[in-house]
Amino acid sequence: MAKRKGKSGQRIKDWHAKYVAGDEDGSNHASRQKLTRRAVKLPPRQLATGMEDLDDLPRCRGMVVGMFPGGVQVQTDLSVMLCMVAKTFRAAENTTALAIGDIVTVAMAQADHTNGAHDDRNRADGMILSRQPRKTALARPQSHSGKRRDRYKADVFEKVIAANMDVLLIVASCGQPPLRPGLIERYRIVAERGELTPLLTINKIDLGRPQPQVLEDFSALGLQTVLISARSGEGLDALLPSLRGKRSILAGASGVGKSSLINRLVPTANLPTRTVRPADQRGRHTTSSASIYELPGGGTLVDTPGIRELALPIDPAELPWYFPEFESFATRCKFNNCTHTHEPACAVAAAVEASKIPSRRFRSYLRLRETLEED
Repeated sequence: MAKRKGKSGQRIKDWHAKYVAGDEDGSNHASRQKLTRRAVKLPPRQLATGMEDLDDLPRCRGMVVGMFPGGVQVQTDLSVMLCMVAKTFRAAENTTALAIGDIVTVAMAQADHTNGAHDDRNRADGMILSRQPRKTALARPQSHSGKRRDRYKADVFEKVIAANMDVLLIVASCGQPPLRPGLIERYRIVAERGELTPLLTINKIDLGRPQPQVLEDFSALGLQTVLISARSGEGLDALLPSLRGKRSILAGASGVGKSSLINRLVPTANLPTRTVRPADQRGRHTTSSASIYELPGGGTLVDTPGIRELALPIDPAELPWYFPEFESFATRCKFNNCTHTHEPACAVAAAVEASKIPSRRFRSYLRLRETLEED
């Protein structure tokens, strides 16, 4: 037999060594018992199928805490399960099928299905049958791909980053990196669109404090602000009551001290932290997968890399999506592409004049639109 070269030859050698040792390399090998874990969106049209007779399996309820191709991680009262998605699973149209924080019903696999008795390379612990309606949704609009997009369908696809959260904890810093009011404003409108309560935490006050006018501007927007130092612990006593008993998700630019704050709030977390780059005063990402922490005294803190997407620049044309109170009036504007800034016969501006839309929200829209057009 001709001598094999490269990886093919190495695989034969590895197989022969394991065969001699009595450890054949079959599809039930231990190295294949875990689902691949990579942070990508779960496409509704590629949902997995697996165990049969799901109706006969015991059920449990849990929260989605991680996502990867073909399935998700679900945290139950007893453990964290690796779950595939049943073919019968149905999600609402124009939104992400599953997201961090979703409450789902799982058909639990039988013991012989997960211990290697069956030839199942994925080794799922259960199958997701359904999810409960979302109470809140931290999301951003996302266009459908050009190849499959229906040109006559005006609905916007809603990419959900996290569901069923109560508080969006916006973390900023006074310096290293510097305070970015425009980014904070973007996070605020994303929170309000998803019906979360935005809470601003300005970290690193041991390095300096923000100007009083900046704090007054945030207060005028109705944004609660807490000044803290994750390094010294100053201000944490004022922050904790707003998080206690609630599900909070972290948001903020890299380098503002989110990991340091988690380590302060949850002493057992032991997250790695990194300093900002001296050359450009920008942070370095340290979070690579979703993590959920139980706060001492009650409450949950969620940190997920998906939240970085909310820091991306917003297309000015997408901005009205974040102001749902505009929707019923925008269809009455004289121009279909009305920006609600200067056009004649703008129904949104007229609604503001008639106090049908809060003037504070309209001013926020105009200010944010101006900054987006400058970017």
